Amino acid sequence: MKSGFLEFNNTKFYYEMDGNGMPLVFVHAGIADSRMWNDQFHIFAEKYQTIRYDRRGFGKTKMVAGDFSLHGDLHGLLKALDIKQAILVGCSQGGKTVTNFTLEHPEMVKALVLVGSALGGFEFNGESPKQEEELEKADEAGDMERVNELELQIWVDGQGRTPEQVAPKVRELVKDMNWIALQTPLDLGNEIPLEPAAANRLAEIKVPTLVVIGDLDTAWCQAAAEHLAKNIPNAKKVTMNGVAHLPNMEKAEEFNVHVMEFLGGI
Repeated sequence: MKSGFLEFNNTKFYYEMDGNGMPLVFVHAGIADSRMWNDQFHIFAEKYQTIRYDRRGFGKTKMVAGDFSLHGDLHGLLKALDIKQAILVGCSQGGKTVTNFTLEHPEMVKALVLVGSALGGFEFNGESPKQEEELEKADEAGDMERVNELELQIWVDGQGRTPEQVAPKVRELVKDMNWIALQTPLDLGNEIPLEPAAANRLAEIKVPTLVVIGDLDTAWCQAAAEHLAKNIPNAKKVTMNGVAHLPNMEKAEEFNVHVMEFLGGI
């Protein structure tokens, strides 16, 4: 296994790489860092060359001043590792990142796995999480500990569950990962979005795609998953029961089986 820092796009990115075979890159959620893939990284390395990294402002990768795009950072990582094509697995913001990357660099993508994925330009008029108003107030007050807890309730506990119904080790790891992200100064970095946005361009994606969603995830994510599955030509959707936004952490074995079976069929 290799680990360390790669410098590109004016930033030092922490990464890890293990195994041999077709490259497979894990891209983490916005409440996490590369550790969210602990139960996938080494297992998939038995068959693939697995790569995971901390996006800027998360984990061991610091945010720096200046313009950037998340899909541009992923491109920089693959170039630095001399990877010509890869399977991309992204959760939440990571899903948005790999979707945008595929639209920009279709020749570099073998297959996509989108987990509770965000989606640029997707409009949703449904119900917001009940914690949203309190979350905004806590953020305005600078109460980051309360922000962290409310975000855990939305994304880790999910709809209709209490914190006590979630595995403590999952909740504690996400609490730690998200706390690091919440310390990133808001005035650093300027993210440049993909234009045109991805939501109305999904027909351009020609690679096999697996859409994974937890049945306790937010209404927004449920709707986005349905939109992705219906509008990406080669997409298959899997709903995992009894999990929220991070199904790979809550039910790792089931998640791994879904992904392995999908990849085995392409």
